[in-house]
Amino acid sequence: MRIIIVGAGKVGLALTRHLSVDNRVTVIDQNAQLIENIINIYDVMGVCGNGASYEVQKEAEADKAELLIATASSDEINILACLVAKKLGVQHTIARIRNPEYEKQLRFMREELGLSMAINPEKAAAREIARVLRFPVAMKLESFSKGRLELVEYRLAERSALDGMQLADLYHNIRVRVLICAVCRKGETIIPSGDFVLHSGDKIYLTASPEQLSQFFRHLGVFRNRASSVMIVGASKICYYLASELLQMNMSVKIIDQNEQRCIQMGERLPKALVIVGDGTDSELLQEEGIESTDAFVAITGIDEANILMSMSAAKLSGDCKVVAKINRKPLVDLVSAEGMVDSVVSAASITTELILQYIRAMQSASSAKVKTLHRLVDGAVEALEFGVTKDVPFIGTPLKDLKLKNGLLLAGIVRQNGSIVIPSGNDALRLNDDVIVVTTDTTLQDINDILA
Repeated sequence: MRIIIVGAGKVGLALTRHLSVDNRVTVIDQNAQLIENIINIYDVMGVCGNGASYEVQKEAEADKAELLIATASSDEINILACLVAKKLGVQHTIARIRNPEYEKQLRFMREELGLSMAINPEKAAAREIARVLRFPVAMKLESFSKGRLELVEYRLAERSALDGMQLADLYHNIRVRVLICAVCRKGETIIPSGDFVLHSGDKIYLTASPEQLSQFFRHLGVFRNRASSVMIVGASKICYYLASELLQMNMSVKIIDQNEQRCIQMGERLPKALVIVGDGTDSELLQEEGIESTDAFVAITGIDEANILMSMSAAKLSGDCKVVAKINRKPLVDLVSAEGMVDSVVSAASITTELILQYIRAMQSASSAKVKTLHRLVDGAVEALEFGVTKDVPFIGTPLKDLKLKNGLLLAGIVRQNGSIVIPSGNDALRLNDDVIVVTTDTTLQDINDILA
């Protein structure tokens, strides 16, 4: 596929890394040094110029492209770039749009300007944080089939009840229908079989219904109730979207920021939140504002290092507080995740990248049984995909034990048409209109028929 990427920032670079492997990619950016760096690292074409310019897009041969993705720093450039591309004949266009003022106009933009997809990174990041706060024991929480089945990332603590347990014995010991579908251990990613033995320190990925997940973590003695009081540091766009969602869930929200003007604006837009002018890195201020009795602490300032330090300090002061930090720079994300320094890490750039890759994967699939949902795990080494089972799937009704599946692949869950959840065994079979979740190290799957060896 021919793809044009406008903007060589964090998202543009991440998309280039993933998409340049199997596609013909051209990157447009006004910064000549960024273009030079990107073409030296990846097998792509580079064009220096304004991505919203007709002449620049013509030079990039946008008229021959199937997809243009606009991820420049300016919303207006992204919108105009997609409009120009559409006039040049590009079938699919995706724009990153961050300004909340454009939120109400997105439907108009998609219909009248021909946008295939509009992504608000801050809103997407806020939704991810809100999901984790609804289930605080998780490092990360992803949903499939409209929330009927969930996938949780969790690190086994020292002396965990699961330490030394073989997966084949899991249901016998715990009596809860969950499936551990991937394990990350010392940098190695494993799609485990029944004889796999868990160890403390493992980062595990498990699927189940929300109710079964709650029972599972209650059995382990680590379950946390949904957060009811949240302290947020950083009166940013993410803060606005997050606080709005939390207030709708009847949570108590306290917002701290050093900038008085931002605090005034946030207070006007969110009158139900308590907004405080102060330094979130000041442990005395956090204590004065009741960090010890707060259920969750979220650090989302624009400085990664400050977010890490505030989160570690909050965790130390509160004891049992759920801590979430926004970290955009990948080396810091890797360090914090490897050392377990923060409960949960969120990156707006990585969330945006995943949403765009999900759209592209569905777009590339010619089958009606294409990707409905895509979540990338373990830094992209593993994918969890949701497929709909349509009438053209040839193995409907065949017991799973009779299917020869690809190596490094596991069916992690089935959601029946009536909403019932099946944690698959060899005797189960797919039915028409099921949703099936596939976890795999093969990051090229495009439809459900690709699961067979």
